[in-house]
Amino acid sequence: MAADTAQTIDHPALQRPKVTEREPLHPGYLRLGEEVPPASELDMETLDLVDPEVWRQGKYWDRFARLRKEDPIHFTPDSFVGPYWSVTRYEDIMAVDTDHKRFSSSWEYGGITLGSPPPDFELPMFIAMDEPRHSEQRKTVSPAVAPNMLKEFEPLIRERTAKVLDSLPIGEPFDWVDRVSIELTGLMLATLFDFPQERRRELTRWSDIVTNMNNPDICPGGEEQWKQELLSCLTVFMGIFQERQAIPLKNDLISLLAHGEKTKNMTPMELLGNVILLIVGGNDTTRNSMTASVYALNSFPDEYKKLKADPSLIPNMVSETIRWQTPLAHMRRTAVEDVELGGKLIKKGDQVAMWYVSGNRDEAFWERPNDYIIDRPNARRHLSFGFGIHRCVGNRLGELQLQILWEELMKRFEHIEVLDEPSRTSGGFVKGYTWMPVILHGK
Repeated sequence: MAADTAQTIDHPALQRPKVTEREPLHPGYLRLGEEVPPASELDMETLDLVDPEVWRQGKYWDRFARLRKEDPIHFTPDSFVGPYWSVTRYEDIMAVDTDHKRFSSSWEYGGITLGSPPPDFELPMFIAMDEPRHSEQRKTVSPAVAPNMLKEFEPLIRERTAKVLDSLPIGEPFDWVDRVSIELTGLMLATLFDFPQERRRELTRWSDIVTNMNNPDICPGGEEQWKQELLSCLTVFMGIFQERQAIPLKNDLISLLAHGEKTKNMTPMELLGNVILLIVGGNDTTRNSMTASVYALNSFPDEYKKLKADPSLIPNMVSETIRWQTPLAHMRRTAVEDVELGGKLIKKGDQVAMWYVSGNRDEAFWERPNDYIIDRPNARRHLSFGFGIHRCVGNRLGELQLQILWEELMKRFEHIEVLDEPSRTSGGFVKGYTWMPVILHGK
């Protein structure tokens, strides 16, 4: 069921969000609502995975399956983001991800997303740095999400989750994305930054803006508006950064950066880069996994029955959700020397996309990879958090939030029913949902 042809529910709060008409970003890309051709009809020479409309309609799986089978290290010579390589098999992705000496994530080469940032607007951040600077900055913020802090956060997360869930209507439709996923991740993100809770939706907004410069529903003013909003984010956080420098060290992310030996003298753009990284890392990923868990259990009703029979499966279900969903579809690296991979020569300076979304469905690694299996034995070996030095610093916190959400849901509700196909994000980086109508059935 394509997002546009799905039935609409006659409830004023639940009209599917309108999607603005837009010009395709590149010659040959699809228009809004245009039918996505099957992968079998595409020319392998020019196959390009970054057309936003393919992502908005969720029609990329057959493309990845064909690449894994026929051309697992694939070169796209021309696209909106320039020429790039696609690495689509689990083992190859792992090889690139753990080889930070030859595959750089440094912002100086273009960072972690395909394409080039606007000139004069580079955003250095620790995920987009090589050693030793990467580890110096990463070590500075990691105490905020260390195991002792997770113990401290747990009662707070549980209390808030309970409050949000208790505020939801039973037996009446509402948008799960807005009322639960965005709300819970916004509350947590504001806590991590020690940011005013009443302004937490500003964090969600910046998270949406940073990855949607070319999406007229989020950033109708294009690059100019994108720069303005990110600079206003910088102004806000520069103020907080200076305030925290003037007071004793606390455990929030901005205090840690403000007092850190290697971060206290960051340039403004470096501060903005790290703030944006922590916002997107702490928000988009957890938020989209929260929605995915409900969607997946509705798509695989036998798994929902299994969960109801045995709620002790929740921790493993969380890992399986993160594998099945893959909230960040790819990470980019840049080859800093010529590298041979899978019989192909990747040249120095080439962009390389590690398609986590494809590796997490690789038939050679996973049994029945497209199925959602909440007691899958090796679910934790998913690629969604990355591997090597850049493995997601907040991964345990994300898992904890999802685990608590489901523990609290199972206490309260007999069933969460998804009423319609969700609306999806358009773009091949953040892979998620913008709207999903549900009804809660009480116990």
